[in-house]
Amino acid sequence: MSEARPSLGQAAQPLVAALVADAAALRLEVGRSATGATIVDGGIAAPGGIEAGRRIAEICLGGLGRVEITAGSPFPAWPFRIGVTASDPVLACLGSQYAGWSLSHGEGEGAYFAMASGPGRARAVKEELFGELAYADEAAPGGFFVLETDRVPPEALIERVAADCRLSPSDLVFVLTPTTSLAGAVQITARVLEVALHKVHALGFPLRHVRDGLGSAPLPPPSPDFLTAMGRTNDAILFGGEVQLFVDGPEDAARELAEKLPSSASRDYGKPFATIFKEAGFDFYRIDPMLFSPAKVLVTALASGRTFTAGMLAPDLLAQSFDGAV
Repeated sequence: MSEARPSLGQAAQPLVAALVADAAALRLEVGRSATGATIVDGGIAAPGGIEAGRRIAEICLGGLGRVEITAGSPFPAWPFRIGVTASDPVLACLGSQYAGWSLSHGEGEGAYFAMASGPGRARAVKEELFGELAYADEAAPGGFFVLETDRVPPEALIERVAADCRLSPSDLVFVLTPTTSLAGAVQITARVLEVALHKVHALGFPLRHVRDGLGSAPLPPPSPDFLTAMGRTNDAILFGGEVQLFVDGPEDAARELAEKLPSSASRDYGKPFATIFKEAGFDFYRIDPMLFSPAKVLVTALASGRTFTAGMLAPDLLAQSFDGAV
């Protein structure tokens, strides 16, 4: 790892320690696996809550970002918003927050599957993305992961993750936040900036030209139904998310990025995500990957100071998803 770049694991460690220390106040439950890994229940048996989700989202950002919940939404029926900033958005969002590491164990009905987020990904470096980022976190003191799941990972999987991180299982922390939980709704929606940067990468815009960024999205109501809960967290970003990026390079490139970046540029745009998912036969790979992006984007070309705006907020679609009045 370059000495000029921070260790995501070191930056996140005090946040993880504070989450564990404050577990009772945050209505979380902390336990140990048989092999010694720390398991933090953020909404399976423990109730968790909004503040827990906010702090978990900051862990997802590898200690390089801030997540705030504020009033002042453009949607009268949904007045609270989740705001995200980061000192190094590309590293914080794509190097840590992005759910890019697929973890699985077993087959059939009892199989376990989860997508791993968090700074531990940069310790394991199992994804090609880290080659593009030219980053690995050998200085990380532990492997810290956030899983969007309602099940504890099996011991065999924990041991494999530890081996991939070149750590012992006792050095691992898994924070579990089901999609249907309050903490899950917050930490997933807090990916509004990460979703934009992931699409920036998919569009082929040079990540090194992204100097800074910030984003916000309305706080969605959770649902005990997984499909509804998943749809609402996606729709909070697709129909209510706003992101501004500050980029280097030619002005024309910034203008083109703005035009292509919003969710409305996708062929699948126009229906709540749960409906799109059903129509795709519950197959993510049949959904246009360009759909996953904020509703409205601003791209500021630092070379000229001009800002290009594209996309639009969609209160009617958001109301359909959140089941509330516009």
